[in-house]
Amino acid sequence: MAFKNSWLQAMQSGRQRFAAGIDIGSQSVRLVVLSQRSRARGALHLEYASTVPLAAGAMAGTEIADRQAVARALRDAFAGLPRACATHALQCAMALPASATLTTTVPLARLAAQSHCAEDGGYALAGLAPAVLGEAERIAGLERHALAVDWFVDEAPSPVRSVTIATTARQHLEARMECAATAGISLSAVDGEPHAALRAMRYAASRELDPHEPYAALWIGTDGVYGWHIVDDSIAGEMRYPAPEHTDLADALRDLVHGPVFDCTLVSGEVDLLDGVGFSLADIADVLGCTVLPFECAALGGLVRPLSDALLHEPAGAVAFGLALRGVFE
Repeated sequence: MAFKNSWLQAMQSGRQRFAAGIDIGSQSVRLVVLSQRSRARGALHLEYASTVPLAAGAMAGTEIADRQAVARALRDAFAGLPRACATHALQCAMALPASATLTTTVPLARLAAQSHCAEDGGYALAGLAPAVLGEAERIAGLERHALAVDWFVDEAPSPVRSVTIATTARQHLEARMECAATAGISLSAVDGEPHAALRAMRYAASRELDPHEPYAALWIGTDGVYGWHIVDDSIAGEMRYPAPEHTDLADALRDLVHGPVFDCTLVSGEVDLLDGVGFSLADIADVLGCTVLPFECAALGGLVRPLSDALLHEPAGAVAFGLALRGVFE
């Protein structure tokens, strides 16, 4: 996604940015709203969190079976939004199911060369769009008219900057956009669940772990477990389970134990799903030989007002938090 004039204006004025992350799960809608003053990048505030159960039958796997039921849950989730958030231009991002989303990371220099534009960005980054769409076609195996594509440039300095591209069949996005529009919500971005959760965990690591400390990050979703080995804020390895190359989850986790040894693993997502494969957080700690820290939203931003939603302390809040984090940082 290209940078917008509103982003530059916010930077110049120093006004507060508000962003919402929306996660439509199999049984509930989760909402996290963050704010940050553009001139004080470290001052992240947790404005609001809400969990609203979905009616039975509203979801059928990754498909939205009852759009009206999902729209009602979205309205209920936003109903208690503080006026301070509602009166600002709220950037709203929604997650797409992992199994319906393909994500890739491409060196910015490569896309810039294909697009014949300068890598050092500014508004020239908009010129990357044709190369981005071509990459999306390649990974999805579909023509661009059948795809919904989102992308953004990371903040690492050149020459290691990269572009993350997320793409899905347009039908998945259109269903969620329709539900959001019915609820009176305008979406500014979409992202895959694992990538949003990873963004949240990397932010948590920057706040809770020692600088340059290698660590593992795990996200547990309805279609499996995703894992990353992070060294110096870069992905040194990753895994997914179930996958043909892994006999069980323990085998998949051992794939992450290569290179620098890590002392900590951050875990997010629906941890209860581990029961289905006979695993627990303690088992993860045993296999990886390190401490396991469940993700918690409440530890990562100053609370603007008392909030009581259980989502603040649930590892399942990582996707919504990561989506909102993207909104305040872009």
